[in-house]
Amino acid sequence: MKAVTVVVPGSLNLRTGGSIYDRRIVQSLTARGWRVTVVELEPVLHPLAPPLDTAARHFAEIPDDSLVLIDGLVFGTMPELVERESWRLRFVPIVHMPLASTPGLTRGEAGWLSSLERRALTHARHVVITGHRVRTQVQALTGLNPDGITRIPPGTDRVSRQENATAGGTAVRLLCVANLTPAKGHDILLRSLAGLSNSDWMLMCAGNETRDPDTAARLRMLAAELGIAAQVSWRGESDESSLDAQYAAADLFVLPTRAETYGMAVAEAIAHGVPVVSTRTGEIPSIVGQGGLLVDPGDEAGFAAALGRVVSDTALRYTLRQRAREAAQRLPTWDETADAMATVLTGVGSGG
Repeated sequence: MKAVTVVVPGSLNLRTGGSIYDRRIVQSLTARGWRVTVVELEPVLHPLAPPLDTAARHFAEIPDDSLVLIDGLVFGTMPELVERESWRLRFVPIVHMPLASTPGLTRGEAGWLSSLERRALTHARHVVITGHRVRTQVQALTGLNPDGITRIPPGTDRVSRQENATAGGTAVRLLCVANLTPAKGHDILLRSLAGLSNSDWMLMCAGNETRDPDTAARLRMLAAELGIAAQVSWRGESDESSLDAQYAAADLFVLPTRAETYGMAVAEAIAHGVPVVSTRTGEIPSIVGQGGLLVDPGDEAGFAAALGRVVSDTALRYTLRQRAREAAQRLPTWDETADAMATVLTGVGSGG
């Protein structure tokens, strides 16, 4: 039986993009007959403060010659531990984004994290990335041969869709799926909606409010100050079945994100045939195709204008919905993602 140990920061059941990716890989490999052992380390609350002490104990318990698929947030922050264990463990890190790209870092902190990650990546047997841009960044960081890096993007599930375009006189149902953190741009979204004085809309915000409670509180206060609190529903963190229902009910997916590595929530929206208004960051342009309107990250005026166009124009929403359904057919499925991962791990496991 093929075997792999999967090392993740925090619980595998977290509702973050990285955790969802890791969890679906674990589930899919298990379904394919792999023996999968999951090691859940303490959460990495910030890449400058990894849980080194407890991680060392967990790593020591992994048997010699094990194939270790490891989240890059763990791998890149602990080069000394990786160096100590690499003689006996075969590491395959998943790099969602270089650590130096973490929002809010000073120049010195970014340089320090680049140094740590470079050291760790020299001990990788193979590197898995999720986005096109990350390939260039990883190669520049490490000088790795392109054959040693494989892009395996997140998948989506094929969704049976129904027509959800709002009829005249009915509030346009907007959905934003993102944890309440500054990077996701909820503040831009709320201010943009406040300017739609002639439009009828309702906004559902699904996302964790406890990781950054100060931001969550500020956003609720901002909605009240703008006079739109009654039109905004804060749903908190939702499970998969609840999210599916919210996507199914939505007329438009909205996310003025300031930075993404991939854009998994946007991909889910497109998979459900929901048109998108978002930003050109990460893989979002290739995900959305013609199924939405995109602006540059941080372009608040541009986002407000794009949002206003789509909310006020039923015919445009219908056209974008049809194009979103076409774009959905080009997205990779989770089965395809798992097949690609199994191929990489098999190659490393056999000495490739």
